[in-house]
Amino acid sequence: MGGGPVERDETAVGAFIERFAGVLADAGFPRMPARIFSALLVTDSGRLTAAELADLLRVSPAAVSGAVRYLTQVNLVSREREAGSRRDRYRVHENAWYEASVSRDQALVRWETSLQEGIDAVGVGTPAGARLAESLAFFAFMREELPALLGRWRARRAEVLGSG
Repeated sequence: MGGGPVERDETAVGAFIERFAGVLADAGFPRMPARIFSALLVTDSGRLTAAELADLLRVSPAAVSGAVRYLTQVNLVSREREAGSRRDRYRVHENAWYEASVSRDQALVRWETSLQEGIDAVGVGTPAGARLAESLAFFAFMREELPALLGRWRARRAEVLGSG
């Protein structure tokens, strides 16, 4: 750990973006949003314009637009307007995974409501009703446990990274 500046290996950075995007895509993340998110993660500022993202990833501005729309919906990225400009910058949240997890609570409530409607439709005593009831119980459990889990993460983050 020397005191001088660290040289970035842009070839390795590009390879990482594609590899990590592939990992996210394999887990069900849409491919283009995964690439955009990965690209934002590896920038020191955590901010890029649509044009910068399109250039970096060699994609169209339309592809960037659709991907950042998805990323803002899942609360991993936010849009910022450059002062005195019409250009938007897209910023990855410093606590991206935490922010996304916090917003997951609203989705869990919607899933629980929908699953209950499904149970009512197929009948609670049917095999399909049992499967839906198990899903409902799991999501209810996740929603109940999420606040404590996130609290433990905040404590661990402060311990490991020295920030709160």
